[in-house]
Amino acid sequence: MIIKRLPAIFVLLLLASCNKPAPDNTKEKRDLAVVLEKHARTEILDKWYPQSIDKEDGGFLSTFTYDFKPTGDQDKMIVSQSRHVWTNSKASEIYPERKHHLEAAHHGFEFLRDKMWDKQYGGFHWLVDKKGNPKASGQGEKTAYGNAFGIYALAAYYKASKDTAALNLAKKAFMWMEQHSHDSVYKGYYQHLKRDGSVVARDASVPSTAETGYKDQNSSIHLLEALAELYQVWPDPLVRERLEEMLVLIRDTITNPKGYLVLFLTSDWKPITFVDQPDSIVNKHHGLDHVSFGHDVETAFLMLEASHVLGLENDTLTARKAKHMVDHALAVGWDDKDGGFYDEGYYFKDKPGITITHDTKNWWAQAEGLNTLLLMSDHYPDDEHHYYEKFLKLWAYCDKNLIDHQYGDWFEGGIDKQPEKKTALKGHIWKATYHQYRSMINCIRRLNGEEVNP
Repeated sequence: MIIKRLPAIFVLLLLASCNKPAPDNTKEKRDLAVVLEKHARTEILDKWYPQSIDKEDGGFLSTFTYDFKPTGDQDKMIVSQSRHVWTNSKASEIYPERKHHLEAAHHGFEFLRDKMWDKQYGGFHWLVDKKGNPKASGQGEKTAYGNAFGIYALAAYYKASKDTAALNLAKKAFMWMEQHSHDSVYKGYYQHLKRDGSVVARDASVPSTAETGYKDQNSSIHLLEALAELYQVWPDPLVRERLEEMLVLIRDTITNPKGYLVLFLTSDWKPITFVDQPDSIVNKHHGLDHVSFGHDVETAFLMLEASHVLGLENDTLTARKAKHMVDHALAVGWDDKDGGFYDEGYYFKDKPGITITHDTKNWWAQAEGLNTLLLMSDHYPDDEHHYYEKFLKLWAYCDKNLIDHQYGDWFEGGIDKQPEKKTALKGHIWKATYHQYRSMINCIRRLNGEEVNP
């Protein structure tokens, strides 16, 4: 049977239905789930796999043109290589009849084990060339962020395959992080590490605009995610302790009272901010100090996921903080006219409210927004923020401006704001399948009425 993509009028009718008193919209949700499932299978998975499998040198090809032709030197980064392993592992569980997904996950695991793991010092290399040689330009240095994704992928692959070699490497990576990256004094993890695992300190030689030596929200939230994935297959007491530690740090320290994440912090968790400086200084350091709405809505989901994995049944504090983050993003970072979360904003000292500094809408933030808005609509169906209505509006935006129905997958940014993205790279070391595929599988299950946690 051929399933056709539902026309835009279907989405508009669904939007209209949200304003009516409590209709039974089960059928509409399941019809939309069919649309999302077809998209996930044919416009994401089938475009990337098996095409991206590098049969010559191992792992996955990284870079593709807008029409999905391999291009460039095909460097391989631990983050995107791991995300390909994770995606194929999850797809193999949903589509067990599609044997190539588990085969692809195994193929990617072998590259992580044989090429990306540093056999001399331990830990995962950040970047290697196509053949798996550490890139000289990166000096072989490592990050907590990169190693977190290695652990994340290995845990997911073990769950799908029961390959104990993958679990053993995940344990090894966790213990390497424990020895080198974990901060036993102030807790959390140092982000920047030398090849031998020693921490890169921030000193006077580091430019004021550089991230070097800071702790940060991005590595922290993905460590939270990785530890949650690992704990589900290896319920070790130390993994649990670190998972709880990261949840509390993110919820109570990295998230500020307004409801958004502080991007960078000192080793003892003091926020890096330039708000009291002249606007010229603020703008110069914008990369270190702004509001990232996509990270906020993503983190709301990741905190609730971690709380669930830990079995914290009455964790009202995390639930309240997660909702606050989403509500803040909707209040000040949401495009109520066209739908979608803006990329960045800033609370300037002498200006009322927030200023949207980047009104573009990147692909991953919208994908995470879909997942989190639908989650919130399940938890708070009668809330004044009308999460389900906004989910539908965001899906309509993505369907029109982000999903490439001609060549497949998602544009890097919404083409209403950035029409040049229509012919930009479809894949590169920072863009693979993880955000959009995770969003789709979670949304499909919720729309179908399946029991979904968190």
